[in-house]
Amino acid sequence: MRAPRPTLRLRLTLFNGVLLVGAGAVFVLLAWLLVVDSLRPAEELAPGTVVVLADGRELDAAAWQDQIADQASRELLAKSFVALLAICVVGVAGAYVVVGRALRPLQQVTATARRLGEQTLDQRIGYSGAGDEVAELAATFDDMLDRLSTAFEAQKRFVANASHELRTPLAVMRTEIDVTMADDTADLAEYRRMATVVRDASERANGLFDALLVLASSEAQSGRRLVRKVPADLAAGAAAALSAVRAEANRLKLDVRTVLEPALVVGDPSLLDRLAGNLIENAVRYNHLRGRLWVRTGSYESTVYLLVGNTGFEVEQADVPGLFEPFRRGGRERTGARGSGLGLSIVRAVTDAHGGTVSAVAQPGGGLEVTVLLPAADAPLPTAIEPAGRTVRSAG
Repeated sequence: MRAPRPTLRLRLTLFNGVLLVGAGAVFVLLAWLLVVDSLRPAEELAPGTVVVLADGRELDAAAWQDQIADQASRELLAKSFVALLAICVVGVAGAYVVVGRALRPLQQVTATARRLGEQTLDQRIGYSGAGDEVAELAATFDDMLDRLSTAFEAQKRFVANASHELRTPLAVMRTEIDVTMADDTADLAEYRRMATVVRDASERANGLFDALLVLASSEAQSGRRLVRKVPADLAAGAAAALSAVRAEANRLKLDVRTVLEPALVVGDPSLLDRLAGNLIENAVRYNHLRGRLWVRTGSYESTVYLLVGNTGFEVEQADVPGLFEPFRRGGRERTGARGSGLGLSIVRAVTDAHGGTVSAVAQPGGGLEVTVLLPAADAPLPTAIEPAGRTVRSAG
């Protein structure tokens, strides 16, 4: 037969019982010593003194004293043990009830945790008792459930958006193939057109897969030691990213201005290159004809920074934090939009993985300016830098 589980309630109750019995035993011992000591008046009488009892008997005072002391001791011990037993029973029972009431919120925590599931994350303990440690635990558990619920909701949105983004190019490819194959009069030109559409859709899907992998890799390293840590220069990554988008920038006739000063950090060069690449690609992708693009790198005390700004469509400052969520494109609808909507999400994940911060400011008249702060090589975590000036020089 399985032994009873030593619950916290049982342990506290037994501990209280042991304390009561111990305290009662000490009290009985002290009372017995006091009573016995107080029943020694015959010691002050002269030797040979006798005591005449009510029935006429004469007893030696010392013998009579011993008899009275023995009788009083027996009665005291008997009644004290009865009282001690009663106090122990009442005390243990009371402690069991009081401890049970005190630990009731813990039982609510356990019951709530057992009921929790993806569909029941809205349940809370809602403890409203005294503001003690148990109340603090219950409040902490409710706060944890709030964070879990938010995380699950974000995960659901991420999965739904990712499914939508992946389904769109696949649906385009299947539709083009089905329509072309069903057309008996389709010629070589039609098949070439279908192949072009399928290729573009597959490239979009492949780009989304790559972005999801980078995002997952960056988030997995956030708050932990980076898998790879070597010296890197944000200026070099920004220069490479600018070179990669030069053709598109020329097509849009963008005014590109840069100030690329050394910005040495220690981290994963591939992730840092992707960070700079995403910022600059977004600055070009969401710009307009004859717009402006400015890029700055440098250091300030123990901090290095990468600043990328651009003109473009207007963004409300209140909507800026949402741009760092996956599949957000500044209020644009997903269908038909360029890019996967993961660019700034990857930037935030890479920045977090390197112990830095990222912020964005909506520009008057349209556009966005994003600033990434990272610890300089052999420097602690940065807090802030002075606002970057708007004076830049031409890229050359």
